Amino acid sequence: MYCSFNKLSKTSRIWIFPCNRRINKEESEEIFALSISFINNWTSHNNNLLASIHIPYERFIIYAVDSKKNIASGCSIDKLMRFIQDLERKFNLVLLDKMNVTYKQENKLFYKPLSVFKSMIKKGLINSETIVFNNLVDNISTYHSEWEIALKNSWHSRFLMGLPSLKPI
Repeated sequence: MYCSFNKLSKTSRIWIFPCNRRINKEESEEIFALSISFINNWTSHNNNLLASIHIPYERFIIYAVDSKKNIASGCSIDKLMRFIQDLERKFNLVLLDKMNVTYKQENKLFYKPLSVFKSMIKKGLINSETIVFNNLVDNISTYHSEWEIALKNSWHSRFLMGLPSLKPI
């Protein structure tokens, strides 16, 4: 059953899907409507899930389930993944490719393959203070505190260790 994202508990589990491009207003409205319909029918072991959708920066689709009410099971997570695949096909989006990095420079968001991101660091175009999006956060509390984070403090840094330009500006 749908609930506003900001009304879910801080411990609510989240899944973040970064998009390869900006989601325009019409697409966002349709994705939101389709998602509410999905959420209103989303169950775990025949129990309704209290859940929400959030589309920040017109570049991410986030789903949340209030774990205090019901926990999403493996089967219900599989349903979400199939729904995400449907969104990818319908809107020609890439949402499930985890080998990309979304980062922020000069208040603009960029989405690059990890290999290109590494190359940009080597060239000094990105540094340890560059803000990256940690899409591995798994609840609303960490979403608010650790989703947008300096590269040096993120999981991304483990792939980039030893690169000469990975130092503060």
